[in-house]
Amino acid sequence: MIIAGVFSFNGGQEYISSKYKHLLNEIEDIVSAVDANQHKTKTSREKTMPGRILFNPKSLNIAFKREFYQRKWQNVKVKCDYPTGYYTKDYEPKPMKAGAFREMDFVKEGLGVEVQFGKYAFMVYNVCAKMTIFNKMGLIDVGLEIVPIKEFADEMSTGVSYFEQFVWDLEKRGVSNIDIPVLILGIAA
Repeated sequence: MIIAGVFSFNGGQEYISSKYKHLLNEIEDIVSAVDANQHKTKTSREKTMPGRILFNPKSLNIAFKREFYQRKWQNVKVKCDYPTGYYTKDYEPKPMKAGAFREMDFVKEGLGVEVQFGKYAFMVYNVCAKMTIFNKMGLIDVGLEIVPIKEFADEMSTGVSYFEQFVWDLEKRGVSNIDIPVLILGIAA
């Protein structure tokens, strides 16, 4: 695979290039090590793309996990203890199921990485909420998001979001005083 697009949110490219150049080089190696053509499947989108062989996002995620873990990146999970003191007096909550957590795909030396071949809402959430939370908790300094470009997303077996859409939203939203630096890499097969 190749890096086909680069977007620096809140100085992410500059920050990572200066403080984490060695890890950025490692991530570039990971992207090129994943052979997208090995992760194709017959489409389940029979009504819209019957009989087509398309890229499988789940299989691509597994390939990225393998490459990151081989290079000693760690998955980080944080337990969520949800507050219950904000309900109204008229509401009696049922006990919440145990096991709620937030997760960062890969962390190494303070650089948090998310690989996103999923639904659109997670892309903006990752940058504008999750990475900020993990930074505030002292788990990461800076973030990096790996997403498909539109041309690549259009060839996937499930509907996924893409780099161009993500960049447009971040440009229109602007940077907030709580946002951390994030580098977004758009990848192509």
